[in-house]
Amino acid sequence: MSKDTVLFLFFIAIFLCILSTKSHSGIILPTQLHHDSLVSSPKLELVNGVLFTGGSAKDGLYFETVGTIFKKVLERNEARDHFPLYAICLGFELITMIISEDDNILEEFKAKNQASTLQFVESAHIEGTVFQRFPPDLLKKLSTDCLVMQNHAYGISTAKFLSNQKLSSFFEILTTCNDEEDKVYVSTIRSRKYPVTGFQWHPEKNPFGWGSPRIPHTEDAIQTTQYVANFLVSEARKSATRPVAQELFDNLIYNYSPTFYATAGKAYDEVYIFV
Repeated sequence: MSKDTVLFLFFIAIFLCILSTKSHSGIILPTQLHHDSLVSSPKLELVNGVLFTGGSAKDGLYFETVGTIFKKVLERNEARDHFPLYAICLGFELITMIISEDDNILEEFKAKNQASTLQFVESAHIEGTVFQRFPPDLLKKLSTDCLVMQNHAYGISTAKFLSNQKLSSFFEILTTCNDEEDKVYVSTIRSRKYPVTGFQWHPEKNPFGWGSPRIPHTEDAIQTTQYVANFLVSEARKSATRPVAQELFDNLIYNYSPTFYATAGKAYDEVYIFV
């Protein structure tokens, strides 16, 4: 698979809407959550990148396994295999906890089911980040129009983030957002050394999430998702991993069928359920 990009999505039940990497020349390889088999699984050698999805599990087996996978991501990069990681919502929270080595670092925010702007910090360097290919007019609109979806109860304030030496030395803050009470929280970060990007917002929901009328579906909102997805795939293309075709085919998401879930009144239109 010399030109195909394989993205490894880590989950128990995964949403079809996750960035729709299939629409951006990426293909998806899923895995169930089972720590012992996962971390030593050959599946990790089949992929060009990792995506930690949203959710609510901040402890136990899930947290432990995310920590192990995150460590392996850094090891792959240290071995000079460009190996990107996207961490969305819960994923953002978990990598914040892992790097800070503080399970209680998160703070409560009121940012559930609301669209918002992204406020770029003055010191942010856009070049080389997820925002580098955004047209200037769209970058400006991100700061003035509510183009991104928020759905979380936890986050970290700018002050607390910057005061934590481990976090501030590992990550650079790119954007912040305000919750319903106008409290400011960190919303986009990127590693200073590794191809790791964290989102405390949901880039995947704009084109594919219809469970809430507050999800933005404007042309600008859809383009925002497309540029975020394109950047992940472009980063994954830099990976040196080239799996054997048949082994890859045996593990792709196409081997599973999604379940329509929107009628349950949940946030996801379709889910994959593994039993």
